[in-house]
Amino acid sequence: MRSFSSAFSRTWKGLPSRIDRSQRPLAIRFSSVATHAQMNPIVDLQQRGLVAAMTSPDLEYHVESGPTAIYCGVDPTASSLHLGNLVTLLGLLHFHIKGHTTIGLVGGATGSIGDPSGKSTERVPMSAATLANNVASIDHQFHRFFQRGRAYAENRGYFIKGKEGKVKVVNNKDWFGKMSALELLGDVGRYARVGTMIARDSVKSRLESPQGISFTEFSYQLLQAYDFWHLYHEDGCRIQLGGSDQWGNITAGIDLIHKKKKTTDEQVIIDSSGEKSLSAFGLTIPLLTTSTGEKFGKSAGNAVWLDETMTSLFDFYQFFVKTPDADVGRYLQYFTLLSPDEIQTVMKQHNAEPEKRIAQQTLAKETTELVHGAEAVPKALLATHVLFGSSLDKIKGQELIEAFEHDSRMVLLAKLQVAEMSMDNLALKSGICSSKSEAKKLVKSGGFYINNTKVTDTAYRIAEKDWIDGAVCVLRSGKSNYKLIRASSN
Repeated sequence: MRSFSSAFSRTWKGLPSRIDRSQRPLAIRFSSVATHAQMNPIVDLQQRGLVAAMTSPDLEYHVESGPTAIYCGVDPTASSLHLGNLVTLLGLLHFHIKGHTTIGLVGGATGSIGDPSGKSTERVPMSAATLANNVASIDHQFHRFFQRGRAYAENRGYFIKGKEGKVKVVNNKDWFGKMSALELLGDVGRYARVGTMIARDSVKSRLESPQGISFTEFSYQLLQAYDFWHLYHEDGCRIQLGGSDQWGNITAGIDLIHKKKKTTDEQVIIDSSGEKSLSAFGLTIPLLTTSTGEKFGKSAGNAVWLDETMTSLFDFYQFFVKTPDADVGRYLQYFTLLSPDEIQTVMKQHNAEPEKRIAQQTLAKETTELVHGAEAVPKALLATHVLFGSSLDKIKGQELIEAFEHDSRMVLLAKLQVAEMSMDNLALKSGICSSKSEAKKLVKSGGFYINNTKVTDTAYRIAEKDWIDGAVCVLRSGKSNYKLIRASSN
């Protein structure tokens, strides 16, 4: 029998199934992708609405003139990046796939301080062990994102320009850990002006608040400024990318690069126009909100993480499926590498039959492949099929296990132990119910299901026929509360 997952894999292999490229002449299809893939990433980001501001109009020419290096930093406040970080990662990816060096900076040092930008209160300090764990996790996530992002781009017809675009991940503790407080004040602090630092929005708003701002957070902009200075001199990095709330920190870095010499003998060369040579640039991306003004990247008040052990494939996929019509066209520009022509085609199909949610399904498939890899899409589709109450007839047990591998809905229980449980005990042990009385009431009222079959007898025991391929069974209460029991031999 053909497996359910393999059927999904055939309809989803590299390209969104809803975009029918076969109806377009071959030459047009390839020229559209090729033209878009060769575009200056600055121009591409502008066309997609992903440029909030640039520190100089010369940035576009700088990128056009040859390979450069760009970096974006994140502080390891959690063990995973989230959807709020995805848009800046996409900004880096646009540069990477067009041959530029991309640098991901993990703030092993600055993470212990806390950036006041966009925050109304000071962050609670993390333990050294938590910080080290978060740094290691995000370092791995950076590498994995660009590995999958590169594969995603190639599946979309992008030829990775010259194959020379490199990815580097650095930790700013490597240089700040060697620097004393006196060195920081003497080598960095002397170039900063307190008036300028106070005038920055991130500081000004906190100074005017009842909580105020600590000297620790006030000094954060010096550390980020030095990050840019260090990468400029050690890695030839000329561009810093960040959200629009990072504008002050980015310009502080550019200012330090212009003022601070690398050695005491070095002279700052000023050309005839008064501009410093080998300029540094800043590029900001808009902070994303929904059409109703809500902060993007939250689901029921919770962050949507890029790590599937923290946000399951199903929940990640469904976040994008639930995108409102008013936002979906914009998000296709932001979070996919589909060309403008392809996005226009999707939106035309969507607007003709909005009830089918074609645009949302395309967005969900694209972002799932980008973040989790092509193999994750059929898993997310299978999980969606199961959790929306569809037939389990053609689904294999191993496919279910793989689709829900990191999902908290799957519970591991010993097969012999399950066989001895009454239905109310099983409902309690699996987490379907929180108390035995609730579980008994659920079963007797006809609200408990095994593999979509209603069970009303509390004395019933799970039999071998209830296990899908002897490996897993699906429990449900009501319409949408699911647990999967995976059989273990212990």
